[in-house]
Order: sequence, then C-alpha cells, then structure tokens
Amino acid sequence: MKIGIVVSEYNYDITMMMLHRAEEHAKFLNLEVKKVLKVPGTFDIPLGVKKMLEIPEIDGVVTLGAVIKGETDHDQVIMQNAARKIEDLSVEHSKPVSLGISGPNESRLQAQARIEMAKDAVESVSKMLLRLKDL
Repeated sequence: MKIGIVVSEYNYDITMMMLHRAEEHAKFLNLEVKKVLKVPGTFDIPLGVKKMLEIPEIDGVVTLGAVIKGETDHDQVIMQNAARKIEDLSVEHSKPVSLGISGPNESRLQAQARIEMAKDAVESVSKMLLRLKDL
C-alpha cells in the first residue's frame, strides 16, 4: 500500500520529528511513503491532502501538524476548519486520511509530548486501507 504524508512546517522542531516517526512507522508496517509534501501551516494541509488524493497511486494520506495555543482563539479556528475539510476530502475521494494534527489548546510542552502520536496517524491509515480493501 502506498501513502502520502502532508506535514505542516509551522512548529518545525515538532512537526519534523513527527514526520520522522511517521516514516519509520510506515516502513515498519510495510507501507510505502510515495510522497511527502511540506506545507507552511496546518491551515494549508487540506489543499495538500486534496492534491495528494488526486494522485492515482496514493492509497491514503497521513496529516501531521501541531496547533499550539496562543493569546487568542486562532488555534481553535485553524484546527476545526482543517479537521473538517480533511474529513470531507477523505469521504469525497473514498480514501483514508488520518488526522495526525495535535491540538488545539495545547502548550508547546504538550505538543512535544505528543510527537509519538504521529505513529498513530500512520496506523489509522493502514488499518482503514486493510479494512476497506475487503469491501
């Protein structure tokens, strides 16, 4: 099975560690990471997912990002809209897309503690691909 990964460059120190964990776990699960697309921020992930899902050989997409709380509710708006659009794209294209974006309302320390959750996002796509294959 071939997957793509769309990762936010915002909070780079965290998201690039998430990307590394995701790629390692994909290899462990015998998934081929066909493409990695780095986008500026979480807000940009849905467009990256859309383009990735249009590639015929991509079976599913993993999204990675960290939405850290600031002084306003901006993190809530970003996360809610990104999550909704990501799910819409998954359904529209009938391909699994995992939500490997931590947040909103998390501190930098909490985001760092959730880096390993990138593996869960890969696991989710893998399980969905296996289960959908049997339909």
